[in-house]
Amino acid sequence: MANAGRRRARAYDPERTWGALLAQAGLVRDAVRGLRAEQYAGASGLPGWDVRLLVAHIVRQIDVLGELLGAAEPPPGGRLIGLDGWTQATEPVAAQLDAGTKETAAAMGEPVAAIEAAVEGLASLREEALRPGRLLPEPFGGMRALDFTVTRLVELVVHTDDLARATGAEPVFDRQALAATVRVLADGLAAKAPGNAVEVRVPPYAAVQCVEGPRHTRGTPPNVVETDPLTWVRLATGRTEWAAAVEDAAVAASGERADLAAYLPVMR
Repeated sequence: MANAGRRRARAYDPERTWGALLAQAGLVRDAVRGLRAEQYAGASGLPGWDVRLLVAHIVRQIDVLGELLGAAEPPPGGRLIGLDGWTQATEPVAAQLDAGTKETAAAMGEPVAAIEAAVEGLASLREEALRPGRLLPEPFGGMRALDFTVTRLVELVVHTDDLARATGAEPVFDRQALAATVRVLADGLAAKAPGNAVEVRVPPYAAVQCVEGPRHTRGTPPNVVETDPLTWVRLATGRTEWAAAVEDAAVAASGERADLAAYLPVMR
């Protein structure tokens, strides 16, 4: 793998990304359709949010793509944020996201109707979202439309899992959506903790090197972390603590530097 300072941004196929977005949006819509009325008042697992607020947040994360595509493009030559930067930019605006979610919930009406409308609205956005060179005035800085579409996959996968855990259901993921989410979060870790001392493996989707220290060149790396995709998503977004995952054998970590507690979560 290239040195972290020269690490190239990962490329995402536009058609596969769009297909995964539609598929995961449909899956989370189906999950909301299956909720009982009393479940909306239950705890979501996210601080201060019940399940209804979580559903409102999901609706908001879908709708924002159309809102940004409908806005004027940022001027060329300005600052652009990539996927690595996006993973680091969400925590500072947590209060803003919370307020926006509550506004959406207040105006949402019936949750199933709201998410059905949001998912149906995606169909008309494909051509503009995938137009080469299309830029969005993303709140953290300008962003390529395709990159922002990838961030919607991350949001939908993470919150599909939140909804399932809150309601006792089994989370259902589109394979491509889960793969993209794992890769975005793995690359975010490599950007947050640059280096080549630790190899993090999330088979079958991603393997990255991170953390400062001696560079590994051949053979079995001396410091290896390996886990499954869903555990990685939960670790990287603060849903699961590092120590608990290691204790439960959901993570295998070998080597004196193979402790990622100081670098997690990657994003919140």
